[in-house]
Amino acid sequence: MHFFESYYENIIKYDLINKFHYQNIKELPKLKKIVLNFGCKNSDLKNIASVLLALELIATQRGRITTSKNVNILLKIRKGNPVGCKLVLKKTLMYSFFSKLICQVFLKFKNFSGFNIKYESLNSKAISCKLENSLIFSELEQNYYLFNQLPILNITLVTNTINPKEFLFLLNAFKLPSK
Repeated sequence: MHFFESYYENIIKYDLINKFHYQNIKELPKLKKIVLNFGCKNSDLKNIASVLLALELIATQRGRITTSKNVNILLKIRKGNPVGCKLVLKKTLMYSFFSKLICQVFLKFKNFSGFNIKYESLNSKAISCKLENSLIFSELEQNYYLFNQLPILNITLVTNTINPKEFLFLLNAFKLPSK
């Protein structure tokens, strides 16, 4: 069991029960999954391969290629062409990536003050952030020449909260920096 998983089981669950007075334990909000997504502007095979390799090094799980569903003449994309890579993390891998994100990646930012949480994102059950410089991950720093052209990495944290108060409480309980 990972540290954040045991932290959720032993501390956050009881805090949620005491604060929101749940009748059933299955109603408790929790972190469901983390989605990592690279969107590539061109469908060059070399670019897609480096993005797939970067996802595998970052999250220790193999990602999959996403293809376009529609034709876009302005971007010169045909239907079925690769346009990015996606990876969904659940359970133990999710918690290990989450700890790497909080303990290593966010500490490397010089002026990172937290996630900018707006009221619109509170009504949804997810929060997302964009990392423009993916080379912050130590696995990618070692091979700079392979990963210097990586696109923006989108990280989405998905929960099963019902209302905005639960969502904010869960984010603060995991010590996620927010404004």
